Amino acid sequence: MPQTNDSTLLSLILDSWDRNNQILINLLRALPSGGLEARALPNSPTVARMFTHMHYVRLIFLAEDAPQFNPEVPAREWLDILNPDEIASQLEQSAKAVRDAVESLILSGTPMILHYDNPLLYLQHMIWHEGYHHGQIKLALKAAGLLFDDEQIGPLTWDLWLEKTS
Repeated sequence: MPQTNDSTLLSLILDSWDRNNQILINLLRALPSGGLEARALPNSPTVARMFTHMHYVRLIFLAEDAPQFNPEVPAREWLDILNPDEIASQLEQSAKAVRDAVESLILSGTPMILHYDNPLLYLQHMIWHEGYHHGQIKLALKAAGLLFDDEQIGPLTWDLWLEKTS
């Protein structure tokens, strides 16, 4: 395996975050009609609420652990926003805020304040958290009878992890 320097590792880590966000947006954009209102169980959050929750969580942890970046945290989470463009815009905005903060914190050696020993752990937590909700979203769609064909959704989600860029 070739030697990898810190700069290359940081680029790879940030690329992972970018891919994670693109997968979420691709999933959002691929939802069938009625998909944002789907729930896994009657008392479960809607798909829309899960997407808005992810946006909120990104920013609330950033606000608590790196307030110097002044993230605009929504007043509430778990919102029933039914406009995919609005949700996608929120996800793009919060993904950029997280990316920029993590990059800056790592390059400057600045620690996070409350939850994480290192900004990389924050980023990994966000990816894990969003993967968890990705599975919940697909379960909610399945429960609502709104199944994805693997040949349709695979290239928009899993394949982004498998894609070589060089």
